[in-house]
Amino acid sequence: MNEEGGRWVEQEDRKSQVEINEASVELTILMPCLNEAETLEVCIRKAQKYLEDSGISGEVLIADNGSTDGSIEIACSLGARVVDVPSRGYGAALLGGIGAAHGKYVIMGDADDSYDFSALQPFVDRLRGNADIVMGNRFKGGIAPGAMPFLHRYVGNPVLSWLGRLFFHIPVGDFHCGLRGFSRDRIRALNLRTTGMEFASEMVVRASLSDYRIEEVPTTLAPDGRSRPPHLRTWRDGWRHLSFLLMYSPRWLFLYPGFALIVLSILAGVFLFPGGLEIGGVGFDIHTFIVTSFLLIFGTQAISFAFLSRRFASAHQMMPQSRFSSKLEAITLERLLIVAGILFLGGFLGLLYCTFQWVEAGFGPLEYSDMLRVLLVSMTAMAMGGQLALTAFVSSIVEIPTR
Repeated sequence: MNEEGGRWVEQEDRKSQVEINEASVELTILMPCLNEAETLEVCIRKAQKYLEDSGISGEVLIADNGSTDGSIEIACSLGARVVDVPSRGYGAALLGGIGAAHGKYVIMGDADDSYDFSALQPFVDRLRGNADIVMGNRFKGGIAPGAMPFLHRYVGNPVLSWLGRLFFHIPVGDFHCGLRGFSRDRIRALNLRTTGMEFASEMVVRASLSDYRIEEVPTTLAPDGRSRPPHLRTWRDGWRHLSFLLMYSPRWLFLYPGFALIVLSILAGVFLFPGGLEIGGVGFDIHTFIVTSFLLIFGTQAISFAFLSRRFASAHQMMPQSRFSSKLEAITLERLLIVAGILFLGGFLGLLYCTFQWVEAGFGPLEYSDMLRVLLVSMTAMAMGGQLALTAFVSSIVEIPTR
């Protein structure tokens, strides 16, 4: 009894001591690390000098992702704290580091000596001013010659940053700057999940969708000091960032293209259903009508995917509720099935009409152009009804609670 009591007191004392240590740390400077022995020391010394010169209570935390080149020994010898993250990947290392950070604020940056850890005061000032995330902007602060490949500087980063602003209204000009600061607890609350390079995108996108306060400060970028190639792979990681942006924006990936296809198909169908049409010497007839029917089905499928994606993201807390998602709650299984049934029934009646016409013709030849138009509209309506019925059931499956 006494032994157990003593053990309990010891554990409580240790827990209290950890809480006291965490409460006294304002800033964690976090560096993900995978075999960075060439540059790790200079990065740690710059970070420690910044903490010393600024008088900020802080720590330097190395999130090691399986280094075998002595990086861990270098970090420990310099007094930095090391947390081992066995799950591989840039995002995995940062998630492990954020989970282990003691600071109220965290500033993360690569350990390749491309970012200046001695010039972090603008980040701290904005964080103290209640910003949730403070992004560095290398285009405003200065990019040294040779620090950023041509494709990254003039194509990749500008295009992905523009898409980020377009899709999510994120007020930053350098969407993928690796030097950024944030409130530790606010970022933990997002429950970030990606483990690769797209983690940088997920952090900003999820923060924006949750109405976090995101600000930006100029920062510099120097050529990294490593003799080996960087971990970043231009095309692979660029595609992972782009696909992530698209998957987290069902409106731009599915809804808007689908809506445009449906409007275009309906307008074309209205003009082509009575008969052929000539515009500027170009004739449009039954073959164009066939194309519009397929586009209408494709557009319906795209909107169905937008609907399913948004419901899945909301059900699994990957995206917060929005005005769009709240409106989707009115679209129940039964209501979708009613709409699907009306479309399918209308199409089936059209199919019966065509069949009766064929019977009256003694199962012989029919007026190809006129009858085919009715048949196309009928089969398109039946296909759309079937799609909506399947979408309704899949949507209900997505919303089944899971543990």
